[in-house]
Amino acid sequence: MATRSQTAAVLLAGALALAACGSGGTTPTSGASGAAGGKTLVIDTSFDLKTADPGRTYEPTGLIVGKAIYETLLTFDGADVTKPVPALAESYELSEDGKTLTLKLKQGATFADGSPLTADDVVFSLTRVRDMKGTPSFLLDGVEVAKEGDSTITLTSKTPNPALPYILPNPALGIINSKVAKEHGATTDPQDKAEQYLNSTSAGSGPYEIESFNVSSQVTLKANPKYYGAKPAYDKVVIRNVEAATQKLNVQRGDSQVALNLSGDQVTGMPPTLQVKKTPSANVLFLLANQDSAVSKTTTNPKFVEAVRKGVDYAGLLELAGEGSTQAPGIIPSQLLGALPADQGAKRDVEGAKAALAESGLSNPAVKLEYPSELTVNGLSFQPLAERIQANLKEVGITVDLQPAPVTTALDNYRNGKEEMGLWYWGPDYPDPSDYLAFLPGKTVGLRAGWKEGASKELESAGEQAAAAIGDDARKAAYVDVQTKLNASGPFVPLIQPSQNIVTAASVTGLEYHPVWTVDVADLGVK
Repeated sequence: MATRSQTAAVLLAGALALAACGSGGTTPTSGASGAAGGKTLVIDTSFDLKTADPGRTYEPTGLIVGKAIYETLLTFDGADVTKPVPALAESYELSEDGKTLTLKLKQGATFADGSPLTADDVVFSLTRVRDMKGTPSFLLDGVEVAKEGDSTITLTSKTPNPALPYILPNPALGIINSKVAKEHGATTDPQDKAEQYLNSTSAGSGPYEIESFNVSSQVTLKANPKYYGAKPAYDKVVIRNVEAATQKLNVQRGDSQVALNLSGDQVTGMPPTLQVKKTPSANVLFLLANQDSAVSKTTTNPKFVEAVRKGVDYAGLLELAGEGSTQAPGIIPSQLLGALPADQGAKRDVEGAKAALAESGLSNPAVKLEYPSELTVNGLSFQPLAERIQANLKEVGITVDLQPAPVTTALDNYRNGKEEMGLWYWGPDYPDPSDYLAFLPGKTVGLRAGWKEGASKELESAGEQAAAAIGDDARKAAYVDVQTKLNASGPFVPLIQPSQNIVTAASVTGLEYHPVWTVDVADLGVK
């Protein structure tokens, strides 16, 4: 879980980069829209991009690029992340004990240079990600990768790992041409030196190749002429780093065909010639109440937490977040297996909140609420949310002292469990409910709320049962049980899933928001 703690920091820092890159945007490329013939697609986004090396990438823009130029053993069908489907593998099977995943490779897949993709390439690629110790290496922690014959791969874990099929679609686990990569410094240890090469040249089997790559301004992809599958609709895809206000202008005047980072306010009143897709993101915003008595004698009181849960005006928060947002009934977002149904979301009950506060024995409690001041999630700032929560709880009899801080300061307090109350968000490392066991006592997010191991034997036991559950039905029931118990006695108050707003030209078809790679450019059509 230590690695996941590090990952959350990357995600939060990445979100800050999305919010703060305004002056880093580029001037729209002249003529890049390629309206004549419709063969060039221009996508404007706020870059969070470090590399095109799949073994090192874990940032949102990098995953868009990686999905286009590399293929994975498994993928998802459109935006549905509840069931992995074969990609480079033609079939897969998880053993009854959940420890061994066996995949049969399909025949005929080739790399961009025309050479065949083999089981050796798979073993090298996945071992490289795990042992190079880049940001995504935690995805395969404790997983042994082996070749069983020319077309069979086994992934073996020491403990049941039913999440593995949901992890494998991540573009960071894209399969690279091992022969070519080794010639340019690729190894399966931290001494790997292939990143520079992989930032300039594609070594994958995907429908696109890199034409040019600049982490601060623009990435241009060109169709892979040797792609063995269905040819993509666009000959070229230009992904540009553009601040949100300019994204809106560009898509309105036809200088781009896709804008990925507009807020709910910015997409309001778009001309009817444009398509606006509003979808709940997979980010869940939540409150935490610290359970460490050395941090707070107030937030450790379970009746205080109950008063907060009942005192929040969830409908009011949704109003701030805008259309497309939804209440989060639990900490697992609605897109994932095991999410709680919407009707289990907490309801505001001011009188019930006042009664709980009275039962707590606390008299006019005052607490500090910390949150990152300059961070936005899906175009939504934390400040107005915090102010609304402050006003909600004042009606109940709780005084909330707002304590915004720069993300580095706020993140340090959050990660070290020093916040009395905190307002944060969690985005999935991978679209599987096991990622949310981090909220249990003694786990990553639990510890950030001062919730130590042993604090709730019932919940910890439920978490162990969920982690070991095999089969979709059993896993769904187990994670519903975990969240129901977490809502009843945990220190977290799930709030909302803000909307992911995407605007496209009328000519663009097939766009679906994806919680892992945002958008699959190879799926986009043109009419």
